[in-house]
Amino acid sequence: MRERWRSVVAVQEAGRCDECVHGARESHRRAVAEFVGLREGFAAGQGLPAGVAHSPGASRQWVSDELTQAARTVSDRGREADGSRLRRLRLRSLVAVWACFGVLATVQLVTAMGAGWTGARTAGLLAALAVAGALTAGAHAHRARGGLLAPLAGEDNRLSTSRSVATAWVLAVCYAVLVLALQQAWSSAPADHDRLAGGLALGRGAGPLTVLALVCAVAVLVRRVVAVRVQGQRLQKVPADRPHPRDLVCDDDGRAAFADVQYVLVSAATLTYTLVQLGRGPGQLPELPWGVVLLMAVSAATYLAAKYAEGSRPVVMSVVRAREAGDLDGPIRTGDDIELRGSGFVPPGAGAPDRLARMVVRIGAVHVHVPLIPVPGGFANPTDTVLTVPVPAEVEPGQVDVQVVTAAGVESNRCLIEVTY
Repeated sequence: MRERWRSVVAVQEAGRCDECVHGARESHRRAVAEFVGLREGFAAGQGLPAGVAHSPGASRQWVSDELTQAARTVSDRGREADGSRLRRLRLRSLVAVWACFGVLATVQLVTAMGAGWTGARTAGLLAALAVAGALTAGAHAHRARGGLLAPLAGEDNRLSTSRSVATAWVLAVCYAVLVLALQQAWSSAPADHDRLAGGLALGRGAGPLTVLALVCAVAVLVRRVVAVRVQGQRLQKVPADRPHPRDLVCDDDGRAAFADVQYVLVSAATLTYTLVQLGRGPGQLPELPWGVVLLMAVSAATYLAAKYAEGSRPVVMSVVRAREAGDLDGPIRTGDDIELRGSGFVPPGAGAPDRLARMVVRIGAVHVHVPLIPVPGGFANPTDTVLTVPVPAEVEPGQVDVQVVTAAGVESNRCLIEVTY
């Protein structure tokens, strides 16, 4: 089976085009299909060599090694395909930016038919052109990392909700200031200068500036909170393969997160109101009612509190001897399987087979890699609450500590067991 898998990988290597986007994606698709076929075959009891079929422990370890090797191949192909996906994301983000510019230009032209063209409309288009040009240049500078998504991605290679919200507000405020600056640039009447200067007064722009300071502070605090909790092993973070738009409203496992969803929705609604106010009065900073500012503050506080509360360390609650049907009850001996019961063994985002294979159980001084036990559609071991590992012969009889090391590198508490002869 190992030789057959290696021959399949060699054929894929020969037929893969490194410079072809379609080739990278097709290579990853084939690798995934081969892995699924291999897992389902092992789950059905097929493909075991005769040399290990007689021993349940040996066959389980052989299957786990084969699946681990295949999973690593899938991961390698996935990283290559992710490069092509990042390039597509860069192009799509630029299309979205220039589409917004086109929508703004169309709205300006349509509304100017009745009211007439004004200098404020020209300033709005020029300011939008400047912002779109700056974003395009930034996307080109970070083209290998997803273009516009690169500054928004956190250390775990996921899109950061706090950074994205703060960036949106920074762009909106910069656009508003540019509109006023361009109007002042070609205004010759002193009265117009005074009016535009008054539009920058703190009394008018206190609301948007307060919200800008708030979201920027939240972005900085969230980064600090996450870093401190990860370093203190109170939060498990597994890097993602690539940024994805769903990261803005989902947790690391891809499930919708209430705190993120409400923060994005409230921020989008508040930002929309601000831009509408700017469109109605382009000669001044948009006024934001303090009730809306308070709503934004409540949303930001909820999001920040959720970041403080999320995550936990893996916990081993108990360790028992695993018993199969027909086995006699007895103490834990070398060669037996033990079952670790607890929680937090599989961190969010670590459900991929190659990451499951990184889990280790430390039994005394011996590090035991958790075997992958396939079942139709997934794996029976490891799970988030139960791990099953063998006690190797290298473990000395007596009292030994058992500890779990997750794919995120976080260690659990120690649980004492007695190993007998």
